[in-house]
Amino acid sequence: MGAPRRRARFMVGILVSIGNDVAHQSARSRLPVRCVLAIRPVRVENRYMGDPTMEPVDAEGIAEPATASAALDEVLWDPIARATVLRSHPIFDERVLDACSGDGATALPTAELVGPGGLVDAVASSEGVVALVRERAGERMPQLRLHVGDPTEWPYTGYDLVQCVLGIPSFADPEAGARHLVECARPGGRAAFAVWARGALDPLPGLLAAALPEAAGPGADAGAEAEDEAEAEAEAIASGLPVLHDADTTGTFAHWLAGLGLVDVRAEAINRHLDLDPGLAWALVLGTPLRSMLGDLDDEAVAGVRERYLAALADRALPPVDITTLVAVGRRPE
Repeated sequence: MGAPRRRARFMVGILVSIGNDVAHQSARSRLPVRCVLAIRPVRVENRYMGDPTMEPVDAEGIAEPATASAALDEVLWDPIARATVLRSHPIFDERVLDACSGDGATALPTAELVGPGGLVDAVASSEGVVALVRERAGERMPQLRLHVGDPTEWPYTGYDLVQCVLGIPSFADPEAGARHLVECARPGGRAAFAVWARGALDPLPGLLAAALPEAAGPGADAGAEAEDEAEAEAEAIASGLPVLHDADTTGTFAHWLAGLGLVDVRAEAINRHLDLDPGLAWALVLGTPLRSMLGDLDDEAVAGVRERYLAALADRALPPVDITTLVAVGRRPE
């Protein structure tokens, strides 16, 4: 799919006019009323397997991380982005830092909302995902600036809005990294963060850990070896979980962010679930932090993990997988 069509399709799905906010926003910002946009919450349906516009993921091996992640845009990342941008509420002419911007699920609509008089610095950790954003943005978004780098070392400050979706748990020091992002906002500016809620992706991490070669090998269920394997499995699950364990409920997340210097923090749980089929179940491994559990396994070993993992799913009458996120917005003190 061409970049303009992909971007238009995404934006049409999330941007609608809302009349009640026009006068309020115009008076507050003292900007001309050109258009006021909000995001409509959308019930997510699993269309991954039936959408011919989506790039297939190599079912037997490991797709490139950027490709695997992008394959989940419609069913996972775009709805999370909609929920976050609705609450972070970027407006015309604002300067925004979009940290851990990934393939642009929040950066692109944010750039549309701030308009040509605004600015969005989108920072991602790899050139692969930046290339995807560049392709999707085309040449009509001069206000969107793309960077490859570490958001926790971003040197610029004074932003009206700083937002980071699902990136904090990946930081070497989540608290220090999040504090740095808060300090990138100007006094009085906003900071918006999204993290996975407690129980996110359950029960996939446990099933994947049990399918790894160490857990599935000979003697894994015998005596002391079984206990060792259970401990190894627990460690593998913990390493693959994307949850920020000190801030995995609305209350703890809001309290955690207040400790980083934000005031007027409001946190909300965005409850969502996905119905699984084999294709989506494996795509969630390849395109989310669960991928880290595969480590350095070669293609043959990964194929074995996939077979055991999908067999375990088939043996269980599973409820939809939990993909609930927490979104919080706060303000830096003046």
